[in-house]
Amino acid sequence: MDTDIDQQIPETSQQSKDIPVQNKESTRYCWVCFATEEEDREASWVQPCNCRGTTKWVHQSCLQRWVDEKQKGGNIGKVACPQCQTEYIIVFPNMGVLVLVLDTVDSFIYKGCPFLAAGIVVGAIYWCAVTYGAITVMQVVGQKEGLNIMEQADPLVLLIGLPAIPVSLVLGKMIRWEDAVLHFMRKNFAKIPIIRNVFPFRIEVATNTESSSENDIPPLSNPMSATRVLCGALLMPTIANMFGKFFFDSVKSNFHKTILGGLTFIAIKGCLRIYHKQQQYIRQCQRKILDYTETNISTYLHNRRSE
Repeated sequence: MDTDIDQQIPETSQQSKDIPVQNKESTRYCWVCFATEEEDREASWVQPCNCRGTTKWVHQSCLQRWVDEKQKGGNIGKVACPQCQTEYIIVFPNMGVLVLVLDTVDSFIYKGCPFLAAGIVVGAIYWCAVTYGAITVMQVVGQKEGLNIMEQADPLVLLIGLPAIPVSLVLGKMIRWEDAVLHFMRKNFAKIPIIRNVFPFRIEVATNTESSSENDIPPLSNPMSATRVLCGALLMPTIANMFGKFFFDSVKSNFHKTILGGLTFIAIKGCLRIYHKQQQYIRQCQRKILDYTETNISTYLHNRRSE
């Protein structure tokens, strides 16, 4: 009898351990609001996916709100479970033919508006380029001569040629010929004693550092700024016209005058840019990081105040 009782005790204890586990697994937890079935017995529950365990149940209302957030106000987007990636089966009531037509039209407009907006932006940019090209032609050649040229030209040539003018200016602005000239000067001018002494900057100051390597040399080109390139390219005809009137006023042809003014501006700007880049290069190579001492700190602060 005692042995029978002893054998029955573990079985009953094991059953008592299984009961809470089964109750815990059968308890419903909403993975959206984390509420249980006991907190709201009137709530509607749904098992919308292949999840198991505590994440398989969710309130119908909570899931509806979550689906609305994922669809971003629409009702046609597909929504899947974030855990098992099972697509939810969403069924709508039959609202009639008129609502179906309106939904189709609304969906078409929603999908087509980005393409329409892109087309409008491209068209606006194109016609702005055409207008800018026409103004540039009249500015470079002359107002009367420019109007006569555009009136006599083929419309197809104008529609292609006029917008090509700002595009060509922007592409030309992106060519950094000053860097190539500066690289050639650094490589060859240091070997010529006369130019090395007369030139406004000495290249050997930056190159005679024995401890420096090629990786320590600062880059020749600065990062390209899109706004600077665009503004410089679009203002180029106006600046060329101003330089032509200032330096070549004796030239009769307005076209030749503008071309000469543009070349003069490019040359002057290039020389100044080359000089500035070389000075930045020398300054970058000669910089030093001082010890963090009281003397250096006071000297540094004094220099900054004086600047």
